[in-house]
Amino acid sequence: MASQDSQMFHWHYTELDDRNFQVRGHTLFYVVVLFAVVLLAALFFLYARRVCSPPPEASHGAAVDAAVPGLPLGLDAGAIDKLPIVLHGGAATGVEEAGECSICLGAFEDGEKVKVLPKCGHCYHSACVDQWLVTRSVCPLCRAPLRVDSAGP
Repeated sequence: MASQDSQMFHWHYTELDDRNFQVRGHTLFYVVVLFAVVLLAALFFLYARRVCSPPPEASHGAAVDAAVPGLPLGLDAGAIDKLPIVLHGGAATGVEEAGECSICLGAFEDGEKVKVLPKCGHCYHSACVDQWLVTRSVCPLCRAPLRVDSAGP
């Protein structure tokens, strides 16, 4: 028994041959079919990902802004400066009072100056909405278009 164990684990590189690793019978066929199935599945998932993913221009609201014909992509600095600024929490401001800026999600504090969009009445921090309106001419929340002539108080 000891001699059999020593022969079994006594391998040298010269003693290794490929006779034990031969592919016989239907094994090659099964390997080729398995490889083909995996390849087809990978191609199908890549195709489905390509077809089902939205186009790159649809991200970040660019497609919504471009869908409104005749509107410029953003407002100029003069039109942005003409938007009314009110104190948050003040009595009878006449605007829709919100608890937070929907751009930065920061809460409004009493007495804080917020910029109000005239068409929809949504309030935002001045810096947040100014940065938004440089590249887009719509309300960040409801997508109401802001024309340059309607930007006045």
